This record gives sequence, C-alpha cells and structure tokens, in this order.
Amino acid sequence: MSVMPQVRFLDRTTPPHIFTLILMAGVAALSLNIFLPSLPSMAEHFGVDYGLMQLSVSAYLGMTAIVQVAVGPIADRFGRRPIVLTTSGLFTIATLGALFAPNFTVFLVFRLVQTAIATGFAISRAIVRDMVPQDQAASMIAYVTMGMSLVPMLGPVLGGVLDEAFGWRASFWVLAAGGLLLFVLAWFDQGETSATREGGFAAQLREYPALLTSQRFWGYCLAAAFSSGAFFAYLGGAPFVGTNVFALEPAVLGIYFGAPAIGYLLGNWVSGRYSVAVGVDRMVLIGAVASLLGMVLLLALNLSGISHPLSFFGFMVFIGLGNGILLPNANAGMLSVRPALAGSAAGLGGAFMVGGGAALSVVAGFILGPGTGARPLVILMVLTTLASLVCAVWVLVRARQMAGRGTLDS
Repeated sequence: MSVMPQVRFLDRTTPPHIFTLILMAGVAALSLNIFLPSLPSMAEHFGVDYGLMQLSVSAYLGMTAIVQVAVGPIADRFGRRPIVLTTSGLFTIATLGALFAPNFTVFLVFRLVQTAIATGFAISRAIVRDMVPQDQAASMIAYVTMGMSLVPMLGPVLGGVLDEAFGWRASFWVLAAGGLLLFVLAWFDQGETSATREGGFAAQLREYPALLTSQRFWGYCLAAAFSSGAFFAYLGGAPFVGTNVFALEPAVLGIYFGAPAIGYLLGNWVSGRYSVAVGVDRMVLIGAVASLLGMVLLLALNLSGISHPLSFFGFMVFIGLGNGILLPNANAGMLSVRPALAGSAAGLGGAFMVGGGAALSVVAGFILGPGTGARPLVILMVLTTLASLVCAVWVLVRARQMAGRGTLDS
C-alpha cells in the first residue's frame, strides 16, 4: 500500500493541498458554465444572434483542446507549478479584457485567451498521479472532482441570478476574482510534484510512441471523450431547450441546468469510495452503463409524448452520475499507461474530451431549431453514451487479455 505524501497547507515545500487542487479544476469548470444562462442577453448586448454567441462556448472548447495538448509536454518538462501560476495570471487578465470588450469580436478574442485556465483540468490530475499510484489516483481524483462538483451545480444558478440582478458582466467579475484567488493560493501553497526532466522535448518525444500506440490509453481516452461528449452536447443544446422549448427564465433555467451536477457529486463519491476495491476498468464500464441507461429512458419518455422540464433535466442526473463514476477512473487509467508522461497523457486525454465536446456542442446547436423539441439532442446523447460503453467494454477486454498473457502494457 502506497503512503500518501505529507501535505501541509500553504507550505510550498509539500504538494498542494486538496483545496488548491479543487480550486484549480473548479475555476476552469466555472469559466465554462457560469455565464450560460446569460447567452441570450449577451447576444442582445453585442447585437449578434444566439448561434453566433454560442461560439463563446464551442470555440472555447475547441481552443481548450489545443491548450491541453500543448500544456501536457510543457508541464512534464518544466513542472506543474510554473504552469499554474502563468495560466491563472493570464486568465485573470483575459477575463478583465472580456469584461470591457467594445464588441463581440474583441470579446471572443479575450474569451479564447481565457482558455489558459483549462490547464487546471489536466494539471490537477497530473499532480494527483505524481503523488499516488493508479487505483489510489482514481479515488483521489474522484474526491477532488467531488469537491469541485458544486461548481457546475451552482455555477449556472449563480450566473442566472447575477444576470437578472446585475447583468451578464457580473459573472465575469466572479471569474476574475476566482482567477486571482487561484494565483495567490498556488503561489503560497503549491509545491512542485514533478521534477524537471533532462534531455528536453526530444527525450519526451522518444517516449511518445509507447503511449500513443497503447490500446489501453486510447480505450480510456475515447471512453472518457464520448462520455463527457454527451455532457458537452447537453451544454450546447440545453440553453436552447430550456429557453425555446420550455420557456424558462434565466434564473429558473440556471436551477434546472445544474441537474447533472447532482449525479456527478454522487458518482464522484462512488468512485472515491469503491475505485480501489473494484478497479478502474470495471468502474469505467459501470459509469458508461449508467449514462446510457438514463438517456435510453429519457428517449423512451420523449417518444411516448412526455415532455416536461422535470423529465428532460431530471434524467440528466444520469449523465452526471455516469461521468462521475467513469471519468476519474478513465483519467487514472490513461495517466498510468506511462506515468513519466502523466502530464502529456492528461493533456491529450483532456484535449480529446473537450475537442470532441466542442464538436458535439456545435452539432447540438445545429440540430435544434423551431419545432424540433428536445428529441434531436436526446438522440445525439444516446449515441455518444453508447459509443462510450463500447470503448469501456474494449478496455475491460484488453485488460483481461493482458492479464491472461501476464503482460502489463498496451
């Protein structure tokens, strides 16, 4: 049994406290969803249609994918601490730029620069993997994400309330404050967990083929990408469904919008409690089944003519539950294929998740329109969760094949 390294809060000679890790991932999550209930009012403010305003979500996700691919090797080469300090500072400055943008183009440019904070997703996971081995990493990642699961639950609610009370800019003031707090906390609390590597990027690149040709890595990566893709499709389509199908006000939509986070909180607790005993591969499979089951039941209700905010948003709890179980374990699995490249694996995995999410978010926006109702979005989510289940089964099959041959790789 591996011993957890000693951690002292606000001591830069030890690894970061779990609160710092939660904030690291939490600010990144908040930057994605706090302003979603404000999209209609932001479109009106900048004089653009809703579809164009949604670029602040889909383009953000696409840029996040690029950022995570780039940040992984850099974090493996130079360490985790410099990355967190640089990106949190850049995010804070970019958020202030978005606040005072004179037009949509300038706003979108600063919005894309805000993606610097998305490194928190990959770096927080890499730091955990630096500290503990695979199964314990899945458990610890789950507890970190359980702590930050209040962000997607409360973020849209807060954003909706702020929008009605003070306008859309209030959400961006909250983001600026969060970025500044993360910078200060990382400065005083985050000790380095990964020694800088000798040999430069060339030495790292020589290790990449073993990572990129691993069927286990791609199995974990794609299972996570499709599972989270269903959630991103929800992010892209649910504001339209809530506003145009169910005629919900921003504050009410914000409350409904947080439904998946309830399941995510429970799923993270299940992962934290059982990942070590059950193992990451079977937990990935359980999470995929939970997500697919919820979407199939929702589609069955929709086909039977039942359409209500409680049924649509209520069954999204299954998406949160499935992701809460699957993602910590899939992330721990992909980071463990080549532990020396944990940052790169986290970046690549995160890039596939958000890159696929960006595409599905755009698709969700295009397939919804006057008279469609919520059904096209539900069908899209059924297909993505089914794909995640197929990948989860493949991971389990490969693990059993490897166990039968007595090998530990690929």
